[in-house]
Amino acid sequence: MKIATAGYPLDFLESWAQYEDKQAAWVAEAAGEGAELLVFPEYGAMELATLAGAAVAADLEAASKAVSERMGAATELHQKLAAEHGVYILGGSGPVFDGGVRPDDRPVNRAHFISPNGAVGYQDKQIMTLYERDPWDVVGCGPLKIFETALGKIGVLICYDSEFPLLGRALADCDVILVPSCTEALAGYWRVRIGAMARALEQQCVTAMASVVGPAGWCDAVDMNTGAGGVFGPPDKGFPATGVIAEGVLNVPAWTYGEADLSAVAEVRRAGGVRNRTHWAEQGARDGEVTYIPLP
Repeated sequence: MKIATAGYPLDFLESWAQYEDKQAAWVAEAAGEGAELLVFPEYGAMELATLAGAAVAADLEAASKAVSERMGAATELHQKLAAEHGVYILGGSGPVFDGGVRPDDRPVNRAHFISPNGAVGYQDKQIMTLYERDPWDVVGCGPLKIFETALGKIGVLICYDSEFPLLGRALADCDVILVPSCTEALAGYWRVRIGAMARALEQQCVTAMASVVGPAGWCDAVDMNTGAGGVFGPPDKGFPATGVIAEGVLNVPAWTYGEADLSAVAEVRRAGGVRNRTHWAEQGARDGEVTYIPLP
């Protein structure tokens, strides 16, 4: 399959029609290049807060509620675009107040996954960053999910989640793991990228990272963003020796395209130079047994 991962800029929107036009243009461009799976970044939906005005966008709680109120319409738009172009879309995530899963009335960070036939799933972020904990008070919510699609088995680790090996291990059956991200600094981008590449190594699969790029000074949560799209695999048989299938240009708004051959995923798991995924369980007898040896 061909995967498109976004280096996505956030705009201050003057109207819903402007948002529709922007999404339609981005999806049409990727589909026109032959992409079958499109990945928008973490907090790519935050620009929806600007539709409620600058004062709302500048207030974290008000902005979160404004985005949550628009997420249904944004998902419906992506359903329409996915059907029109015959593609799968992971929409930009955003805060969602869902009393069905979080009765404490705090938002989760949710990304919707849409298939060409209009089916919709979603993945909530599991582990919150320090800023999401305080002052934002966004909360984690499980479970992790594996989406069984015509393209293969696909999972989602939202940004910080990609930095935790056991979350990646929970998605060991996936052919592709999507990593939508939103990182302020270059160090943050590299933390998530290293996490995405490590998960590809450990589970011998493909990972696809999307990023928010550029400034959005109207909201403190996303005021400055550093990143790029990227597609990664295990540095082994059938994949680039670097593990980098494709990488975008840092902070340039654009799609980054990468080819993912799922037969190569199956083959590297069966006959790769290393078998990390198969040998994972051998850690079990060692990870809790450490002997301290004094060497004065």
